[in-house]
Amino acid sequence: MRAALLGLGLLAGLGAAEARTVRIVSADTLELRQVDGQELVIISGEAVELRVDDDVVRARRVEFNRTRRVLTLVGAASYRSARDSQDLRGENLVVELGQEQVTGEDVLISDSQLEIRGQEVERIPGQLRAAGGYFTTCARCGRTPNDFAFRAERLIVYPGDRLVAYRAQLLLADVPVLFLPVLVLPLNDRERQPRLEIGQDAVDGYTVQADLPFSVGSSTLGTTLLRYYQNRDPSVGLGVSLRSFAPLPLVDRLNLYALANPRPVGSSGYDLDLEFGVRGRLPLDLALRDLDYTLNVSRSEVGRSDTDPQRGVTNVTFGAKADYPLFTADFNYVNRFGPEPTTPLSTPLKLPEVTVDPKVYTSGNLSADFRVTAGRYTGASNPLSRSASAQGPNVTTERLEEQHALSYTARPWQDADLSLKNTFTGRYYGTGARTVQLTLGATLTQRFNTTNTLSVSGAYNRTEGTSPFAFDALGGRLLSAPLGVTLSAVPARDVTFGASYSRDLFLSPEQQGPLNFTLRVNRRPLTLDASSSVNLYTRQLESASFTATLSDPDAGQVTAGAAASGTATSGTVAPARPRSSAWPAPNLALSASGSYARQTGPGPLTLRATVTGDVRTNTFSAYLIHNVRTPDVNEIGVSYTLARTRDTVLNALTLSGSERLLPRTTDQGSGAQLIGDASLTWRGAYRLSTAHSLLLNRPASAPDSGTLTFSVGTVQGSATNWNVTYGGPYDLVRGGFTRPALSGSVNATRPGQNLALSAALNTPGLDQPRTELSRASLDASWLFGTRAALAGRAAYTRTRSGTFPDDRATDTLTLDPVRLSVGIGRSGQAPGAYLSGSLRQTFTWLDGVRQNPAPLSPVIGLTIDRCCWALQAEADLGLRRYRLAVGLPGQTFYPLFDLTDGNVRVPLVSP
Repeated sequence: MRAALLGLGLLAGLGAAEARTVRIVSADTLELRQVDGQELVIISGEAVELRVDDDVVRARRVEFNRTRRVLTLVGAASYRSARDSQDLRGENLVVELGQEQVTGEDVLISDSQLEIRGQEVERIPGQLRAAGGYFTTCARCGRTPNDFAFRAERLIVYPGDRLVAYRAQLLLADVPVLFLPVLVLPLNDRERQPRLEIGQDAVDGYTVQADLPFSVGSSTLGTTLLRYYQNRDPSVGLGVSLRSFAPLPLVDRLNLYALANPRPVGSSGYDLDLEFGVRGRLPLDLALRDLDYTLNVSRSEVGRSDTDPQRGVTNVTFGAKADYPLFTADFNYVNRFGPEPTTPLSTPLKLPEVTVDPKVYTSGNLSADFRVTAGRYTGASNPLSRSASAQGPNVTTERLEEQHALSYTARPWQDADLSLKNTFTGRYYGTGARTVQLTLGATLTQRFNTTNTLSVSGAYNRTEGTSPFAFDALGGRLLSAPLGVTLSAVPARDVTFGASYSRDLFLSPEQQGPLNFTLRVNRRPLTLDASSSVNLYTRQLESASFTATLSDPDAGQVTAGAAASGTATSGTVAPARPRSSAWPAPNLALSASGSYARQTGPGPLTLRATVTGDVRTNTFSAYLIHNVRTPDVNEIGVSYTLARTRDTVLNALTLSGSERLLPRTTDQGSGAQLIGDASLTWRGAYRLSTAHSLLLNRPASAPDSGTLTFSVGTVQGSATNWNVTYGGPYDLVRGGFTRPALSGSVNATRPGQNLALSAALNTPGLDQPRTELSRASLDASWLFGTRAALAGRAAYTRTRSGTFPDDRATDTLTLDPVRLSVGIGRSGQAPGAYLSGSLRQTFTWLDGVRQNPAPLSPVIGLTIDRCCWALQAEADLGLRRYRLAVGLPGQTFYPLFDLTDGNVRVPLVSP
């Protein structure tokens, strides 16, 4: 009862709160009041919880002003913003439902990156404002005091973008050390973070690229783009990238990217890149919704050559759409400014275009849809229009387009349906040209005995005229009048027959389409799908195909419930009929498929027989593919699956495999080929398998007949698995393996541990005299508690060059890498620093002699992780190189200096 009263009490007031929905999750009491002509709803309880859309409100007392649409959270309360993933906790929070705004005093704001405390806080969509604020990125670390923080008189936070603080103090361990009049702290968006790149180029000399973020007011965020090239004329480039949210009453979004970049060496002046976009709405009287408009201006010159046809071209696109109760209207303007195009335009210009689309009119079974479009266009010339082609690659003229679609449906008599339709598209051009597309159609469908239908259709299609534009050029037949007949019938139970024929009154007899037949039988044991087409003019069979199956696993069984065909008389129930058949072999399925085409003749005939055991997992299938034209046998194959199921634990054996024989044919250059595989699985965990692909009569130039392998191991996918394989190229003529190998692999995974080991051993064969290790690899990782980890990958390979016995062996050992990491910190807390040592090196031996010997070159690293900042130092003892980098919130590590052989390089000031 309480929940029902609460829901009814808020329903009327909250429904008007600009589509924001409030739902009461828990409360104790509900009270309605009238104060100074305003309606108040008082919600109180030990733990009041409300949902404002996806946001969560928690308090002990909530006062809802239905008149002003404001929620006041009395006392200590919290507000969770789902969109920004922010928590606001404070005293006497005020939530304005219409503006999605939250205000309060002594509020604590926290999200995944920041913690902000403010004496007065105001939250509006896309922005947070705080007066007398304190913020830090160290809050989520849980350390006290914070490593660094800031205190400011005024804060503005753009979630996911940046934080702007005015008159701020930098605090280290909560001790003031520096005063800053303005501070900008980037958050998540990497594209709007400060960037400074200094480099040196052989052509441009010294180069500088700097991106400096800024903000204007509370709605505009931007970045100043500075570019410097020593050898260009001029040397300095300037640009801006900004986005603004609702900067003006009628503008919802404004984006601007502009960059004047110095042209490459050898040219003078600037290249201009410009992207300007505006999106907004204008109120209209009597309209269903505001007018939506968009404006885009673009220009791209940076990186383009002097001969590029797009250089110096500015593209302008404007669109507006209005929706009224009786019609919709569109206005589009698409233009380009700059050099005249010398090639056909890929997209037509609209100078401008207006479309009026009345709403669909319906009256009973009649519907009508009209649309009119008028405008002036510039587009690629239609090569089929001589007058348009004479004007050049593009033509400009006016164009009026009228479209309509009419349809009418009726039922002239019992079990009959009549459908009439008319579509028309007419285009009229300022050059005097016109194009017309007209379609008239009618379809009459008669049903007989519910399951049988006969459809008669007729149509008249007319296409005429030549457009001066290529983008709306017409193609295809000029006149057509197809008359069609379609029959669908059920001549007997479980049998479906279909026939269709279409004749065009404007085509000669030899151009008419074929008569098509379809037949489907689904009566056990027979399943048949067949189709054919006959040319009535030549009286020849054009094509045919069929698929037939004889199978009934329930043969001999009687199943009640399927009534006999026919119509039962009044008061009489049709007797049950058996659904199964008298198929003599319930475990046998026979199938055949084939096809025929007049142009290519008969297709391959496929015959297949499948035997299924008493247990459905036991199957044996054999098939044959016969080339009827040759005639030859293209392929013979068998596949089988056998499972021992008497005792699924002790006798869980599964045997499966397949075998394919590809006989020799006239278009093959070699003899028959045998391809197959077989596997024996025990208890779903262990498997013995073999695979082969062999030419039974190999060419004399081939060194072997194919491959043959045997393997034993566990089924892949388990935490611990292993596999051993023997085999390789095999020669049937000489009767043995030519280059066999014995390979194996072991993979083991445990919590915090992983081991992967593989190796391959070459064994003696017909063309391989030695036994030697050809490759081995080890990939392992081991975690010791929560403070130390060891990981590494090692790979060994041996290759040979030359001719036996004078060939030479090359051995390679690669460590990539071997790494040891140790965490340093207080017991019971996450490590604050990590010390690591890694070795990444390659060793090479030629006939046992090491090539290019070099001492071990380990790399020692130290990372200090303080959650909100990090410091990384690295020492490469082999290269005698030392580097230091720092990482800040939202950024990767940025190098501070690089020391190599006594030379110091600072990336900020040296290239």
